[in-house]
Amino acid sequence: QEKCEQYCLEHKVHSQERISTLDQDEPEPLQMNQDDSVIFQEAAEAENQNRGRRKPFSCGVCEKRFAFKSVFDAHMRTHTGEKPFMCVICNRCFALKSALNVHTRTQTGEKPFSCVNCGKSEMPFPCEACGKSFCDKQALTYHMRIHTGEKPFSCLNCEKCFSVKSQLTRHMRIHTGEKPFSCETCGKSFHQKQLLTHAHLRTHTGEKPFSCGTCGKSFPVRRTLIGHIRSHTGEKPFVWVTCGQGFCTKQILTHHMTIHTGEKPFTCVTCGKCFRLKCNLTQHMTIHTGEKPFLCVNCGKCFRQKCQLPKHMKIHTGDNPFSCETCGKSFSLKNRLTDHMKIHTGEKPFVCVICEKRFVFKCTLNVHKRTHMGEKPFSCETCGKCFSGKLVLTQHMMIHTGKKPFVCVICGKCFRLKHHINGHMRSHTGEKA
Repeated sequence: QEKCEQYCLEHKVHSQERISTLDQDEPEPLQMNQDDSVIFQEAAEAENQNRGRRKPFSCGVCEKRFAFKSVFDAHMRTHTGEKPFMCVICNRCFALKSALNVHTRTQTGEKPFSCVNCGKSEMPFPCEACGKSFCDKQALTYHMRIHTGEKPFSCLNCEKCFSVKSQLTRHMRIHTGEKPFSCETCGKSFHQKQLLTHAHLRTHTGEKPFSCGTCGKSFPVRRTLIGHIRSHTGEKPFVWVTCGQGFCTKQILTHHMTIHTGEKPFTCVTCGKCFRLKCNLTQHMTIHTGEKPFLCVNCGKCFRQKCQLPKHMKIHTGDNPFSCETCGKSFSLKNRLTDHMKIHTGEKPFVCVICEKRFVFKCTLNVHKRTHMGEKPFSCETCGKCFSGKLVLTQHMMIHTGKKPFVCVICGKCFRLKHHINGHMRSHTGEKA
């Protein structure tokens, strides 16, 4: 023990002397000769060789290295798209056997993490924040990012961040324009496989597996059902902070935001007109193509938009459920009754910014604006004369066809225009204009 204490004392004194000497003398700069440089280079190469020995399997596509061949083989399938593991129940294929095992449990209803006494299923990796459990640690790690807000995978193009790498991979296809998943029926392509399998294919098959328990309405996609259910419950979880308005789906909120921003990202390549929503552009394109895919089976009349056909069908059924309480006139559509009521109230909410003239209907204002711009997009195929509104063209066409749809019930005389017959009726009643 004495020898040990003496050694410690001598070591302490020696250390203090060494520190004192280092404080007094300035350190000389490190000089590296050519031999030292070679030594360092050899050491770096040796380290690379050791790394290669630790992870001997290298991917020739992305140069990522792996320690085990099984992991390397699984990684290579991400490049080749190979999915050798198939579910015998639904024929769905997977790149990993573990993914097949998890999927099989959803088909068979198997619950491997069950209590032998009470049968309650409880998976081994619980979330400490919300109590939700998961069958593997990786799934828990992904789930925890919901609570932490961590999004480690960022897009180099738009800086948008994602919590899972697969989400970033799908997002990148928006920038590259890549659409690797094609419909064999119509040839339409998609950048996500689930958009093809879970939504689009059902438009061909007519399959609608998700039904509303309240009204029985069915939907091809589950998220559409979830949004629909909120129309019954009144739940509007997606709120725009600028105006405080709430929406039942995120998609409707995204559409609403463009009202505030004024953004119109969808442009018609034919006339250059811009639209807020893609569906509006799709409908607009039928004006140029002349396509009218929705046919009335009673009269053969065709329509550009699907929503126009059920409205038209009420003409044949005579269904006019919306009545004006003032004059008793009935209408097939509620919005037509709303428009009609403005005649009684005198309301003219649509104002021309050029001449300040007011209008009952927005469509009438749009036609009026063309008189200022000189725009006449509707032309007669017979004589080539152009008009600012479609209604004016329809009335003009009667000159060529000789059609006179307005008949006087007293003398049987026919007229092309409604205001002509109104003037004629005064000759019978003696009323002065």
